[in-house]
Amino acid sequence: MQGTEGTSGKVAAVTGGGSGIGAAVAGRLVRAGFRVAVMDIQIDHARAVADALNAQQPGAALAVALDVRSELSVHEAFTAVEQWGRCVDVLVNSAGIMHVAPVMECSVDDFRRVMDVNVGGTFLCSQRAARGMIGQRYGRIVNLASISSERAGVGRVAYGTSKTAICGLTRQFAMELGAHGITVNAVAPGPVLTPMTEQNYTPQTRRAFEAMIPAKRMGGVDEIADAVVFLCGDGAAYVNGVTLPIDGGYLAAGIGTTAGIDA
Repeated sequence: MQGTEGTSGKVAAVTGGGSGIGAAVAGRLVRAGFRVAVMDIQIDHARAVADALNAQQPGAALAVALDVRSELSVHEAFTAVEQWGRCVDVLVNSAGIMHVAPVMECSVDDFRRVMDVNVGGTFLCSQRAARGMIGQRYGRIVNLASISSERAGVGRVAYGTSKTAICGLTRQFAMELGAHGITVNAVAPGPVLTPMTEQNYTPQTRRAFEAMIPAKRMGGVDEIADAVVFLCGDGAAYVNGVTLPIDGGYLAAGIGTTAGIDA
């Protein structure tokens, strides 16, 4: 852990904060005035992000090692953040993995591993953070779902199923925590280039996505982060239990030509 001097204001924790969307969210939250715990299983990545944020705003970020699959690791990570003198006000569950395989070739072990990280990790971290939020009568939890929770894709039996489960988990937590001043929402990013997706998106995949998206382009991590930060703020106090697509119109799109009229 590092960066414990901190600034005044609320405390946020971002799992999977060492890269991709999580790193972008951490940066946006610091600029919004939060002290941010950058949590990641790859602690070197978390430290690099925290160091960069602290260079901009001294004491605004700390790096925390976290394996979201482990209840003990989750407890230790959130206990470390509480050395700042308060419980976590905001949790962004960005940690996740992707496994690509045809439905008939996906092994049980690979399916369970994706579910354990993406769904189990979201559950464990949300439950641990909510214990402190209930005491404070305030909290914001934002989960990373995906458009894969709404539209199936070849090779995404594990990933898509896990993201669908995250949407259900979001609604369940929202239902039970709302009376405690806590909102729980999710964002569903469309095709976005991150270190994780770049390993799985071939040039052919990217061209296919761009042809299907009304915006005709892939999204950027900062565009996802902006929506997450909105859901973390007081302006979203009455938004609870929703999954917000951020996809350039991908979910809204249908056939691209009718009676000779092209989109």
